[in-house]
Amino acid sequence: MSNVLRFGLTPKMKPVSPRRTAVVAGLDIGTSKIACMIARLAPQAPQDVLRRRSHGVQVLGFAHTAASGMKAGGVVDLVEVEEMVRQALDIAESKAGVQLESVVVSLSGGRLGSERFVADVDLSGGAVGDGDIGRVLAAASRHSVRDGRVVLHSLPIGYALDAVTGIREPRGMLGQRFGVDMHMVTSDAAVVRNLMLAVERSHLAVEAMVASPYVAGLAVLADDEADLGAATIDLGAGTTTLAVFSGGKFVHTDGFALGGHHVTMDLARGLNTRIADAERIKAIYGSVLTGGSDERDMITVPPVGDDEREPPQFVSRAAVARIIKPRVEEILEMVRDRLKASPFAAEPRGRVVLTGGASQLAGMADLAGRILRRPVRIGRPLGLAGLPEAAKGPAFAVAAGLLVYPQAAHLEHFEPRRTRQLMTGTGGYMARVGRWLRESF
Repeated sequence: MSNVLRFGLTPKMKPVSPRRTAVVAGLDIGTSKIACMIARLAPQAPQDVLRRRSHGVQVLGFAHTAASGMKAGGVVDLVEVEEMVRQALDIAESKAGVQLESVVVSLSGGRLGSERFVADVDLSGGAVGDGDIGRVLAAASRHSVRDGRVVLHSLPIGYALDAVTGIREPRGMLGQRFGVDMHMVTSDAAVVRNLMLAVERSHLAVEAMVASPYVAGLAVLADDEADLGAATIDLGAGTTTLAVFSGGKFVHTDGFALGGHHVTMDLARGLNTRIADAERIKAIYGSVLTGGSDERDMITVPPVGDDEREPPQFVSRAAVARIIKPRVEEILEMVRDRLKASPFAAEPRGRVVLTGGASQLAGMADLAGRILRRPVRIGRPLGLAGLPEAAKGPAFAVAAGLLVYPQAAHLEHFEPRRTRQLMTGTGGYMARVGRWLRESF
């Protein structure tokens, strides 16, 4: 692990072969919950809505537990996180009937950010060949990131020939100078290291670390949305992260440490109740819509102390909404400002898709539409078979996206380094994987 991070890179996975079936596991370690999904990826014919997916995803096992030991997407108590990770893994493994050796892990903390690098090379032969593409990608990926940061993703966005930019497929084209625009997603090294450590202490290899909003986008966006320009906003408990897609490519990411847990804390203070009770009230009655009949609809609020003689108080649903709304507005205004400073500003009709647990507050899409001044919808995982009812909502978009990511791993470009192969299984499975690798690559 430390060797990988010394190069400024997190582990990278080998893409799944379009002709082979594979078993993959995703682990979403968030601030408030840990979700694990295990699925079989089987080759499929191109789909109308999800044309870029080479494989159908059949969910075999799913589990989620409450997270403890996490704050703002980073580890604050290693032992607690390790324990919760093991719990989620054990349940998912027993449901799927497999024993995992490695997982793809999401990251929402560590101040996710984007860096863009442009590199170009002389064309010796006149026409662009595979060797030229390899040279220009290698030149771009050698750009070093700032100290204390590591690279999660390195994605070519577009190629250039002489003065012509935005070329998608340069092979065979003629020119003098050949360039590439590279998008690198980086995160704080310490946050990455400790998250990897928590997983590795559960006796699992980290196959890849991926940015939460990116995989949320892979799970919930139709191809046409990504082509026309869209942003996924993952509203988690401790962090809010965003990913911008344009021309079908992931072009920008950002994030900040505010989320649904801050709404819960506001409720606990405003209603003078325990944090657990505030969370329950938010989950059942949480809304950003104030007024109407909600003024007459009363909710029982248990007191903070243990004194049984202290009577519970009663507040209206509208009063709860009035506590929730300012914090949600603050988060959405910060999202608006971050989007204005991103390439998404050039897509005035681009759609925003909300994911994450905090997106489930009643009236959220309408409020977001007003503040962001864009069409907004709530995003749910698309195209996954066997997904349990509990996992079909926006709260599990990241976990679902981790199962889609192996089909997008071939888009990444890094200087070749030794990497572990994905996958797991029972009796003789690894031998078959070894044979599959030799045959496929």
